Amino acid sequence: MTDNVSLVSGVAKRYASALLDLAGDGGVTADVERDLNAFEGMLAESADLVRLVRSPVFSADEQLAALDALLAKAGITGLAANFVKLAAKNRRLFVLPDMIKAFRALLAEKRGETTAEVVSAAPLSDAHVAALKEALSASTGKSVKIAASVDPALIGGLVVKVGSRMIDTSLRTKLNTLKFAMKEVG
Repeated sequence: MTDNVSLVSGVAKRYASALLDLAGDGGVTADVERDLNAFEGMLAESADLVRLVRSPVFSADEQLAALDALLAKAGITGLAANFVKLAAKNRRLFVLPDMIKAFRALLAEKRGETTAEVVSAAPLSDAHVAALKEALSASTGKSVKIAASVDPALIGGLVVKVGSRMIDTSLRTKLNTLKFAMKEVG
């Protein structure tokens, strides 16, 4: 299992690195980033598209034809469209979501940015996001982007992941710790 994961991540990183180099050379990095984000949004909204991307049942020609129509309809053109089509042609379409993530990570690294995954019990206000960004930027020494999500099961507080570090201040975790401590005493 680990070998497959490292193989996929290696392929994803190689493709993403080549795309970033081409985009940088052509001065179209922002366009490629926008188009890949749009394609990723399409993946998030369509189970059929995910099936097309992940299923080995479809031939490369079938995938290419379907993607050609989808990309044109979505207005995704240029280098990003060619990249998606190349992945289909080379039978690497199933790795495309990882390629997009790798591209985003390499681009963030190049820009000196890092992403913090923040999970809260309720949606964060703009003021809270700004304060969190400022505190995390001061802590990491990098520009921080916030990827926020909501999990009501946390009850309250936050879970923040930056790189390999995680800070869990959720009430759920505090209550579980208290419950465990009470069992030890009793």
